[in-house]
Amino acid sequence: SEMPLLSVPKEVAVGTAMLGIAFATGVLAGKRRPPTPGTHTGTWRLRPLRNLIGKNSPLWQYILDHSLREHPILKKLRLLTVDHPWGKMMVSCDQAQLMANLVKLIKAKKVIEVGVFTGYNALNMALVLPDNGRVIACDINEDYVKIGKPLWKEAGVEHKIDLRIKPAIQTLDELLASGEAETFDFAFIDADKESYNEYYEKCLRLVRKGGIIAIDNVLFSGKVLKPGKDNLAVQSVHRLNEKLLRDSRVSISMLPMADGVTLAFKL
Repeated sequence: SEMPLLSVPKEVAVGTAMLGIAFATGVLAGKRRPPTPGTHTGTWRLRPLRNLIGKNSPLWQYILDHSLREHPILKKLRLLTVDHPWGKMMVSCDQAQLMANLVKLIKAKKVIEVGVFTGYNALNMALVLPDNGRVIACDINEDYVKIGKPLWKEAGVEHKIDLRIKPAIQTLDELLASGEAETFDFAFIDADKESYNEYYEKCLRLVRKGGIIAIDNVLFSGKVLKPGKDNLAVQSVHRLNEKLLRDSRVSISMLPMADGVTLAFKL
């Protein structure tokens, strides 16, 4: 269906303007995901978009030097994660900063994260939530999260992060069943790509009007241009991208940040 002309909530309008500025400044980041069978993603990226300017480019370093404000404990966890064999699965630091800024912008108190890995982004969001805020952190692999949990405590935000080790669909269904529909402010989806549409639909029910859903890996290393018939993950991401373009329930911005992230603002 065609996207109708809708009045946009003030928070959404401000958020969209902020994203336009971020896009205009050319904020490009990179993160790669190697094949990780049995982990929270089960997929990978091969060619991050920051290669457009080169990961060792002085311009790339300039962007980081003049935009990144990383909390010391966040940086500590990032460096620990980089040393992990699957460290490139971590969300990029500048993308995390954008999400934290959006969480602050809409005065979020309740956040969902689908796909936690070592907990860098869960910590990132918990740091900007009020003391009574919480992050429902969904993953199926507790081994990776053990890297970040001590730093959650060190940062004094462990009480804000509700880690649930079980299939994310089950956790989302439990939240809906307990009457928490339209009570969350922000959701971040970065788990197995074959389930992206289901994650999106359930998060859309859980997020309030004016809330935001951030969907990672929407460019899938450029493979969305020609989704292979046998690559179910790419096909799933591509189908969701097409759906989001025409989804009248949200206003969207797709950003060429890291492996591509779409921000869906619930109308």
